[in-house]
Amino acid sequence: MMAKKPPKPAPRRIFQERLKITALPLYFEGFLLVKRSEYQEYKHYWTELRGTTLFFYSDKKSPSYVDKLDLIDLTCLMGQNSTEKNCAKFTLVLPKEEVQLKTENTESGEEWRGFILTVTELSVPLHVSLLPGQVIRLHEVLEREKKRRIETERTLSSAMEKEKESTEDYADVLSPMPACFYTVSRKEATEMLEKNPSLGNMILRPGSDSKSYSITIRQETDMPRIKHYKVMSVGKNYTIELETPVTLPNLFSVIDYFMKETRGNLQPFIYSTDVTLETKGFPVTPLKLKKNV
Repeated sequence: MMAKKPPKPAPRRIFQERLKITALPLYFEGFLLVKRSEYQEYKHYWTELRGTTLFFYSDKKSPSYVDKLDLIDLTCLMGQNSTEKNCAKFTLVLPKEEVQLKTENTESGEEWRGFILTVTELSVPLHVSLLPGQVIRLHEVLEREKKRRIETERTLSSAMEKEKESTEDYADVLSPMPACFYTVSRKEATEMLEKNPSLGNMILRPGSDSKSYSITIRQETDMPRIKHYKVMSVGKNYTIELETPVTLPNLFSVIDYFMKETRGNLQPFIYSTDVTLETKGFPVTPLKLKKNV
């Protein structure tokens, strides 16, 4: 197989802009024709494989993605026979949809197949037609992805351990906490949301003092933004400090309030080995923040 000239990466300035959107490492990039279940036909995207997520851009120089696809639960990758000359087609089978991909030539098709299978199966596939140098890249990516998952697991485990520690200052033993409560700092909450977007985008955490809580959210409008909201414990109630304060009877109601006010765009960040929460793309209703905490 003859070596092909790899597509040039996006300009450095664009690369830096995309780093602000996600902290996931870039493993592979290039043009793809994509057909999702809601598409009538294939759409041409500049595509980046970051971690186990495909980010789709309208062109190589666009700083913000127009769509994304989490591959962590990929069931299988099926090849398709193509009647088009020098074209590779395959289908990504996921629990909730099947996505058809088409490449501009067979060589890039083998590369995409190799990188996708490497990061989702955590092993370099044996039956791919790649050059030795390309196989070496797959092994490098495999090690990077293994390291990333270990670090992610360590961060989440640390947060869960802290959650198990004494929380007398934050909750009554008779009142269970919402599942998205973690005893983490503002910085740790931000990192959890940025590195694990598929697990949810809202974390309840302790506030800066022993009498309050904070809600940390990651909203995706024009580009992802991290925001923090203070929740004060007032008697038996809880008050969200917005321009117009909102008082609710418990922390579960606080979480429900954020979900309803954003029409379901905000979802609790819940770490689970078998459940992945996805943002459904509802329009965001921005909340008016009174004070960052």
